[in-house]
Amino acid sequence: MQITVKRSNLLKSLNHISRIVERKNNLTILSNVLLQASGNHLKMKTTDLEIEMTDIIVADVYESGSATLPVQLLFDIVRKLPEDSEIMLSKLVSDASIAIISGSSKFSLKYLPDEEFPSLPETNFNHSFKLESSSLKILIDRTYFVIPISETRAYLNGIFFHTVKNEEVQKLRAVTTDGHRLAVSGIDAPLEALGMKSIIVPRKAVNELQKILSFFDNMVSVEISDDQIRFTIDSLILKSKLIDATFPDYESVIPVTNNKKMIIDCQNFKKSVDRVSTITFEKSRAIKLALSENKLLLTVENSDIGGAMEDLEVFYDHQSLEISFNSKYLLEIAEKLTSKEVIFLLDQSSSSAIVKNNDNNDVFYVLMPMRV
Repeated sequence: MQITVKRSNLLKSLNHISRIVERKNNLTILSNVLLQASGNHLKMKTTDLEIEMTDIIVADVYESGSATLPVQLLFDIVRKLPEDSEIMLSKLVSDASIAIISGSSKFSLKYLPDEEFPSLPETNFNHSFKLESSSLKILIDRTYFVIPISETRAYLNGIFFHTVKNEEVQKLRAVTTDGHRLAVSGIDAPLEALGMKSIIVPRKAVNELQKILSFFDNMVSVEISDDQIRFTIDSLILKSKLIDATFPDYESVIPVTNNKKMIIDCQNFKKSVDRVSTITFEKSRAIKLALSENKLLLTVENSDIGGAMEDLEVFYDHQSLEISFNSKYLLEIAEKLTSKEVIFLLDQSSSSAIVKNNDNNDVFYVLMPMRV
């Protein structure tokens, strides 16, 4: 194998595909990137046995071939080479190494045979559709933060994607829950998405997809099989196993009798909650919301430190109500809402609340109260 590539192209691709590689691996080959040169391109692939990322860049290929190299070392070398430079990769079979040459800089990295590099099992992607990268990013961004970091229940460790009819319109929905809050985000479903199987995409795959989407404005191709999903954006492909579990019936926990509506300026609410919660207990982060006619009183009591309170003007014309929430959850939810004013739909102090934008119903959150 002997090729020449532009540093900028190689660096961009390695930046994407190196992220799924774990820093420590029981199998050395899993720390490597598979390089396959043929025709006029270089194909690169990484995997952790659950996720697989592939990218293709233009290359001058003088001799076809393949090998695997430590991806982090290769990335660090390429990153430190001069901008606008070209890089030659040349396979030296005699000492099982790849020479990396750019200008006066020369490196040599030992390779492992490409035959040892694993791939995800072959599968039949029998359902596919396309959507705007911005739309997919919205679905993920509004829900990803609720996925629990450490969870033994497999079905909670990802985003639940499915289609649903909402107000006579077919929606593609993303749903997450950590047992204390529920996040729901929807967009108009692409016609080809109708009839897709309901799937749970793992946290790590969603995290990497979210990062990739910030670099692209292209359409995203989504392909689904019984046990895998494949996202294609330009030349970049992210393939992941699906979580083999059933997502809980989340619609059964969405309150239907919450008729006490509070409307509040989102920015004012965020700033006030942030200020008052400064002295909350680190463990509970409890903040009390006391509602009376067109008035909200935020209160925090910390027996070790003191207390804090702040008044806010709101629209509220129901009977007085006191309800407590985790202030961190309130702030995270408010951060994801996009309208100037947000709506709280409430019932009793012991009942879950619905929090949503004032201008649409496609994104909403269900938040359990705290017992204080």
